Amino acid sequence: MVQSIEGLRVGAQSSVYLDDTYLEQVDTRVIAVGERDGTPWAAVEHCLFHPQGGGQPADRAWLDGTEVIPVRDRESGLVVATAPESGRLPPLVEGQKVRARIDLQTRTAHAALHTAGHLVEAAGRMQGWEMAGSNHFPGQARIEFQAPGTDARLADPEGREEVTDALRSAVAAAVADDLPVFARFLADGRRVVHLDALHAAPCGGTHVRSLGDLAEVVLPTLRVKKGRIRVSYTATHRSR
Repeated sequence: MVQSIEGLRVGAQSSVYLDDTYLEQVDTRVIAVGERDGTPWAAVEHCLFHPQGGGQPADRAWLDGTEVIPVRDRESGLVVATAPESGRLPPLVEGQKVRARIDLQTRTAHAALHTAGHLVEAAGRMQGWEMAGSNHFPGQARIEFQAPGTDARLADPEGREEVTDALRSAVAAAVADDLPVFARFLADGRRVVHLDALHAAPCGGTHVRSLGDLAEVVLPTLRVKKGRIRVSYTATHRSR
């Protein structure tokens, strides 16, 4: 039976990827299959796959050994597994038991970048800035801020390096303190990620267990462009 995805509800699917960043595979069952715009899709009950969104790339994922691309369906809110370009999904029917798996190395790399982004945001807020944008993609990771007033330190290279050093120090101190990272859900259903008491922000991404899991957190000298303060960064997950 092919079920229309519009007939499903988000409550039919649990977001396992939000419960445990480090879970590599899960046995689940198909709750719907179908096709949209010529692309086949399948939705599973226990969704291990993080879709692209919130500045974080999608997981590298497999369903019963076939590589798939996780995508959040805009109409239903469900995360569905779609076939890669020029690819096919395995034969699936509603109710079928399947095994979902992710590339854990890719997942932890994304989680480290996302968590480091929250930490950079926290360091920027210590300077009195407000976040204006973010990107946690590998090779593109950055947090953009806006200052509520004029910050004279940003007017020359020496001042920008001085402020960047302050950001680096704040980031390094939090990593050295190995602050815990955890999520809580508000009454309205929003998920808020906390870096202990240092910082909290609504977020649907994956994160490391504690800031001590972060390694090689590097902040090049910040840039100011079109009134925005751009803080680029890199980070990796510490070897486990």
